[in-house]
Amino acid sequence: MKTALTIAGSDSSGGAGIQADIKTMTAHGVYAMSAVTALTAQNTTGVKGIFEVPPTFLADQLDCVFTDIPPDAVKIGMVSNKELIETIAEKLSEYGAKNIVLDPVMVATSGASLSSESAVTALKERLLPNCTVVTPNLFEAEILSGLKIRSKIDMEQASQAILGAYGCAVLLKGGHSENDADDLLYQQSGPTWFHAGRIETKNTHGTGCTLSSAICSNLAKGFDLNTSVKKAKRYITGALEANLDLGIGSGPLNLAFAIEGNF
Repeated sequence: MKTALTIAGSDSSGGAGIQADIKTMTAHGVYAMSAVTALTAQNTTGVKGIFEVPPTFLADQLDCVFTDIPPDAVKIGMVSNKELIETIAEKLSEYGAKNIVLDPVMVATSGASLSSESAVTALKERLLPNCTVVTPNLFEAEILSGLKIRSKIDMEQASQAILGAYGCAVLLKGGHSENDADDLLYQQSGPTWFHAGRIETKNTHGTGCTLSSAICSNLAKGFDLNTSVKKAKRYITGALEANLDLGIGSGPLNLAFAIEGNF
């Protein structure tokens, strides 16, 4: 069995973070492991509190995983401070980690900043150059590229700038676009557009975590990046269409839609 590691925060409501990652990886048939960067108290209505783990304890978690069950791919999610980012970068380098997917959780859907300036700088300098692909939303891509994004041409220019600056492929998510939900994968070979219509549902909690974990799972299984993204997009569409209506706010996706009853 192929293996995958998620390095991210815990979501007590189970819709995002390591909980969504583990569910997604399991649905893809890979063995999921986790290194927790923070505990959060949250539900479908919002985040009540965040408790970050000490960098030394994060290092211990990563040591335990890599020295016993080395992952075939790694997904990095919520990491909100410089010290934790540096710890992750050091350990991934120490163990020669491969197939690294970075979901740069820096900006909330509302546009509010979730990371300090020093954390963003560390992410740019220490993590991005060693990643296979980064999966920013439009707000995050503006921070990483320094460019304003208002159109598909802007998306291509911003992605090209990120690729040029950090050397990793970019999957720029268009979900916050006013017109459609098209995503752009930009690699050294050039741009590839993934076209998708909007799915009318309020239950979108954890979509970013799910997409990056699905890509990670497919990379772990040996698919190339283009195929991994295509398969991940198909999976998240199905999870959204299944419309798991839980909670009074923005509910979670039905991440088990593809395996329900198959036992």
